[in-house]
Amino acid sequence: MRPAPPAFLFATGIENSNPRIQGGQLRVDEMERCGHYDRWREDFALVQELGLTFLRYGPPIHRTLLGAGRHDWDFADATFGELHRRDIVPIVDLCHFGVPDWIGDFQNPDFPALFADYAGAFARRFPWVQLYTPVNEMYICALFSARYGWWNEQLATDRAFVTALKHIVRANLLAMEAVLKVRPDAVFIQSESTEYFHAECPAAIGAAEARNQERFLSLDLNYGRRVDSGMYEFLMDNGLTRAEYHFFLANSPLKRHCIMGNDYYVTNEHLVHEDGSTRASGEVFGYAVLTGQYHDRYGLPVMHTETNLRDDNEGDAERWLWKQWANVLRVRNDGVPVVGFTWYSLTDQVDWDTALREANGRVDKVGLFDLDRRIRPVGRAYKRLVEQWRDVLPAQSLCLQVPIVMPSAYEGEDLPEAYWARQAARRRGG
Repeated sequence: MRPAPPAFLFATGIENSNPRIQGGQLRVDEMERCGHYDRWREDFALVQELGLTFLRYGPPIHRTLLGAGRHDWDFADATFGELHRRDIVPIVDLCHFGVPDWIGDFQNPDFPALFADYAGAFARRFPWVQLYTPVNEMYICALFSARYGWWNEQLATDRAFVTALKHIVRANLLAMEAVLKVRPDAVFIQSESTEYFHAECPAAIGAAEARNQERFLSLDLNYGRRVDSGMYEFLMDNGLTRAEYHFFLANSPLKRHCIMGNDYYVTNEHLVHEDGSTRASGEVFGYAVLTGQYHDRYGLPVMHTETNLRDDNEGDAERWLWKQWANVLRVRNDGVPVVGFTWYSLTDQVDWDTALREANGRVDKVGLFDLDRRIRPVGRAYKRLVEQWRDVLPAQSLCLQVPIVMPSAYEGEDLPEAYWARQAARRRGG
């Protein structure tokens, strides 16, 4: 008998951002900075200590994808073998803000096809994996890399932004198709930033409206929804061709395999000034209001896929956790099918106070555990929340349960022989 999957997806994640900065000279590898390469066994044990079954996780693409059709699976074999053994369900994040050096950056038109090949190769090697986020935060990745000039190509033009965006979303769609050929029941949980732009004054209304249309671009293209008229002109003026636009519209059937994962932080709402510049406004509408806007647009089940707050003052992170959870319950009570919630990430992070633009080595105290793997108060609070709510929510569900197959439902003979032989060799070697 197959093990019954949890009815609600309580999750955390291992931060695996890996963009390049300083003109491409420095790779920001959060798995390395946070100690995961050395402590992954301990990290997976901590996931279970919290009572969690789901983990946003992925192999470092820059270490795994060595060339077209060339892969180093050693680390993925070890870590995903351990996830399988522990029956932890990974939501596999294959591209998190960076690409291998040999691909270059998101301006490279070869990236979508190369990434799709990589996604297909991963799915064949780990056919027990069912849940995927092929490309994390597509809008933010394009924005920070190609309009703000912070990461990767470090460009700052609308044309570079549109180029990055179309390549990133195309890569996501092609990767979904490649995975579905291996795993027809795969489910794709988009993790995308939930944004809103508030006009500071009447003169800023036009700029704010444009940004509030632009925030939907990645998901519009990904789900095959016709973009707003102003955004259509913007895309065409900045290099998107009619053929490319119709490619995105033609892939709308993939939407039925998707859950709209959305991320919300205190920095996700913005104040727009008269000159079009922006700054963080802090929480104004909040997660429930913005998620309602996104759900009205796409009509998909929702998962809250990222949130955290730096615990600079005692209790700040715990209060933010309960506020986000209250918003999730509000969204569910309003009739939106919310299927999961995530505190991101398992451990503290490094240098996100500058959005990874600077290599200062400053620790962000946003984790459920610190970098010495000592539980934080918010970690204890999240553990209590999961214990209290995981058996209550199914009885109040507003949608069918996500059809998840647990890793343990796959027996050894269902996996590639070489994969299990490698795992056995690793166990023998200690």
